Amino acid sequence: MSISKFNHFVGGGGTLSKFSFIGSLFKTRIMDSAVSCGFTLAEVLVTLGIIGVISAMTMPTLIKNHQREVFVTQLRKFYSEFSQVIIDYQSKKNAVNLIEAGLSSPSGVNTFMNEEFKIVKTCEDAIEPCFAGDYKTIKGGTVGIDISTSYVLANGVSIRMLSAIESVDKIANIMVDINGKNGPNVLGRDLFFIALYKDGTMDDYVANNPAPLTHQQRETAFASCTSSNYSSGWGCFGKILNDNWKMNY
Repeated sequence: MSISKFNHFVGGGGTLSKFSFIGSLFKTRIMDSAVSCGFTLAEVLVTLGIIGVISAMTMPTLIKNHQREVFVTQLRKFYSEFSQVIIDYQSKKNAVNLIEAGLSSPSGVNTFMNEEFKIVKTCEDAIEPCFAGDYKTIKGGTVGIDISTSYVLANGVSIRMLSAIESVDKIANIMVDINGKNGPNVLGRDLFFIALYKDGTMDDYVANNPAPLTHQQRETAFASCTSSNYSSGWGCFGKILNDNWKMNY
């Protein structure tokens, strides 16, 4: 095409007219390309449907995993704080072990609790209302709970520290609900039993075995934690120790 004919075609031969025409052509090609590369409504709806199905399948698992992480974090915080209190208490009493420090009787345990913790509620010789009225295992079994004075701490933790001196150096059974009376009130989730030994060790408990327990002893005790009939309460804490502070059950 000659220059004169092209000028005539684009409308007058001016430079502005030439660029306007070329720009118009370029814009049209871009828009056509964008339209041809897009998704149809049906394709978008199918994609959203797939995403919805996947979310419905994975969200419950994600929520459960998050809840377990929260429980373990709360349990570990209690463990760390209580362990430090035990160390400080023994040092303050200039004692070589916790029995010499005074944790050798129910009255000694109660004195320890009142001296070392900020308590907002005391349930004399009772579990309720410091704890929930009913606890179950993960499989719906009943949990055996010995009655003793219970407390609610300022951080919301419910604790019962039962004096229980035995020949294997265990001096107390600690029952702790890491979020108080709030749910789920399930052994191994928010309720745990921890044995306190006279050297300050906090571990699980297997009859006639001193602390620290072996990996196998803790695994054996775990059967009680998940019983579908009756549980003594032991086994859950040891399993979490074995699994490096993870709730894998």
